[in-house]
Amino acid sequence: MDKAAFADLLAPVTAFVATLDLSNPAAAKQRLHDKFPLGSATLQAVREGLRAGIEAGTLCTRENDGVRFSRLQKPEGEGAWSIDLVHMNGPGPAHTHGQGEVDLCFAVEGRATFDGQPEGWTVYPPGSWHVPTVADGVMDIVYFLPGGAIEFGPQKP
Repeated sequence: MDKAAFADLLAPVTAFVATLDLSNPAAAKQRLHDKFPLGSATLQAVREGLRAGIEAGTLCTRENDGVRFSRLQKPEGEGAWSIDLVHMNGPGPAHTHGQGEVDLCFAVEGRATFDGQPEGWTVYPPGSWHVPTVADGVMDIVYFLPGGAIEFGPQKP
């Protein structure tokens, strides 16, 4: 699956994610789970498309410190979000979410968790910081960032 086909497959999820208020991460996560539960046909198709693209070498085409990634969408226009795709099995680079972050995580091997959470949705509020970490396996992850706002580096006081 190439980038354009995967973007089309992800389009209904992308449109819904853009409606979320990330200042209340628990409510945003619940809305995501209600609209797109992990076992839904939509997310199963997204999972399979992402996996197929990674295996074909058309998605997650770059690598840094063992983390494979690629940009699916740049944040172009007002209210736009960037979308990054990541395949990982350990820690990634520390960063702050200037406007928040939504992650859709799929376990690929083992009993993989993302920041201690099982596969599925994670939501971080504006201004939050973390070292994104996959433990106990391997995950494919779709990262949605409002405005593409992300600042890499240590947590600021």
